[in-house]
Order: sequence, then C-alpha cells, then structure tokens
Amino acid sequence: MKISIVTICYNNAKEMKSAMDSILGQTYKDIEYIIVDGASTDGTQELVQSYGDRVSQFVSEPDKGLYDALNKGFRMATGDFIGLMHSDDIFAHSQVLENISELLKKTNADALYGDLQYVDKDDVDIVKRQWMSGDYDKSKLKKGWMPPHPTLYLRREIYEEVKLPNGEYFDTSLKIAADYDFMMRILNKYDIKPVYLAEVTVKMRVGGASNRNLKALIRKSKEDMLVMRRNGLNPWTTLFWKNIKIFKQVFKR
Repeated sequence: MKISIVTICYNNAKEMKSAMDSILGQTYKDIEYIIVDGASTDGTQELVQSYGDRVSQFVSEPDKGLYDALNKGFRMATGDFIGLMHSDDIFAHSQVLENISELLKKTNADALYGDLQYVDKDDVDIVKRQWMSGDYDKSKLKKGWMPPHPTLYLRREIYEEVKLPNGEYFDTSLKIAADYDFMMRILNKYDIKPVYLAEVTVKMRVGGASNRNLKALIRKSKEDMLVMRRNGLNPWTTLFWKNIKIFKQVFKR
C-alpha cells in the first residue's frame, strides 16, 4: 500500500524541517512525499532540495493560496491512499503510518481518521487543545462533528469521485473553510464511511489560518455556515454545537 503525503508551504523553512523529518522518519517506508511550495524566498527551496530523492515530487511556483496549493498537490499524488501534512505540523510518533496502514488493510475501509493535538508553537510537548474525534456516526454532522482534516487519509479513487464540477478538490472561493467543505461532501453528500484510529496521529502548532485572530475566526464562522447550508444543515444550531465542541477540547486537554 503506497501512501501519498502532500505538504504545502510558503516561507516556513524553520518549521518545515520538523515536518519533513517527521514524515521521512516514519517506520513505514512505502511513502510518496510531495511538496508544493509557493515560491518561498526564505531558504525553503534549498532545504527541500537538501533531502534529495527522499522527496518524491517537488514544485516551487507562485499559487493562489493554500487550497490552490492543495489542489495541485493532490493532482500529483499517485498513492493508494492520500493524506496531508501542513508545514508546521508533525506526526505524533514514528509509527503513525504503520498503524494507519494496518487498520486500513484490516478493515478494507476507503477512509481513515484519528485524533489531533494542538500544541505550542515553540514546544510541541505543550498541549493546548485535544481533538479526540471518537467513532464515526453520520448523525453527528448535524451537531458540528467533523474529524480533523490533517488526520484524514482517503483512497485515491475517492478523491476523484468527490471532485467539484470544475475538476478541483477544494473550493478556492473559500479562504479558511474549504477543508470543512471538502470533508462535508465526503461524509454527507457521498456518504463515505471512515474508520477511526483511536490515537493521536498529528500534532498541530497553534496559530494556523483559521485561528490566527478574531477577524479570521469571524470569517471562518461565516464560511462554516455557508458550508452547512450547502449540505442541508441548520447553520445556527450546527455552528453552535461545533463551537461547544471546541471549548470542550480546550478544557479537556
């Protein structure tokens, strides 16, 4: 089973190295590692090139933002399953992909997700928030449930099935919630039933695009509500429960 992992980046060389080492240090070796860089000028290109052929595919050119870059990276992927690792995230330990592949083979599932920890930007051992996903149940979508996107692995054929009419995977008109829109299409519209790996698979540094400041949080809420309407959910109640889950994650860390 070949697993493709896509990392997108832009001027983030310092944290990019830890993401790369986390991926390339996995005990599971049948990995296709794809890096899409937005024409960085901080040494990112030189960093990636220093890893030689351990990086399967690398492109560095201007793009239209993170979701445009993700679209590009997923088009490049050839693995049986595809996942992502943001440039400031890391795997929780070196056997994550081993555990993912074993559960996928055991269950013959089309999709898998796990748990995620939000950690301090400068010290990944300091946990700020625990996203414990729990078992999948489609009815939970109405109450704001969603697995953390960085823990999601999908069979490559599923990516092709859930494309938008324009042929892309992510709606680039959304600046913060296109991943939520993508997962809602998978779980709600196409009714893909994922399997849950009950362990923390990814550590995400705080300070991402969706939680950077109040303005970003307001925009994310507006985009979330748009996605909910698209999928026939009541945006007011679903967003309420979605935010309640976030508060619980913070206080249960």
